Amino acid sequence: MDFELNNYFISLKLMQLYTTLEIEQQYKDIPCLIEIMEWVKNFLGRPHPNLGRPGVVCPFVPYALKSNSIRLAVIRTKDLYPEQIEEIVSRYRDIFLEMEVQEPELAINKAFLLIFPDIRIEETSKLIDGVQQKLKPLFVESGLMIGEFHKRNESPGLHNPNFRPLRSPIPLLAIRFMVELDLPFLQNPVDPRLRIRYLEAYLKCFRDKFTDKTKYKNAHQALALAKEQLKNENLVY
Repeated sequence: MDFELNNYFISLKLMQLYTTLEIEQQYKDIPCLIEIMEWVKNFLGRPHPNLGRPGVVCPFVPYALKSNSIRLAVIRTKDLYPEQIEEIVSRYRDIFLEMEVQEPELAINKAFLLIFPDIRIEETSKLIDGVQQKLKPLFVESGLMIGEFHKRNESPGLHNPNFRPLRSPIPLLAIRFMVELDLPFLQNPVDPRLRIRYLEAYLKCFRDKFTDKTKYKNAHQALALAKEQLKNENLVY
């Protein structure tokens, strides 16, 4: 009897109880979740004629969908300051790092999509791009990448400068693990201090795990150039 009672209480813990307000909020959030889910499947997870290379827009999406490794959250930001949004996103970074994956080899496919439906299109530069730029060093030094997506994103594709792969129907920030292929996104800051910070984190992240020796060499060369640029700037001033 004690065993059956124990199982009963365990099952209760697995059940989710909602208040009426929580249900109303979920009804409000579901359309956003569905719209982004469809965008992930039908844009990121498929080839595009303007991509400039074969394959799907994001190579990791098909595997992430197959392994059910993508988690979505709707974040309501009405009356929140940028600093408060930064704090919320930072908490999700911690959750991402703490979340265990049943099959470690599939961890690379894990991703969080943080959806911000309350952010108006004219606010995306400040509240999406601005938060991403502020937090990116923290994420990179944790072995993560944080990407900004919205309708006005002008970041070009790597293989076609006229393609805009980071445009989404609703503003969002994406969190995932850093991969070797991320080197181009880490060596492009104009500020050599930031470039040094990113490249050192990149080299530390992969250390003896590089599978592409060319990227290892290119990262070291880019780091040396950034340090030389910083040295020259210090001499000038």
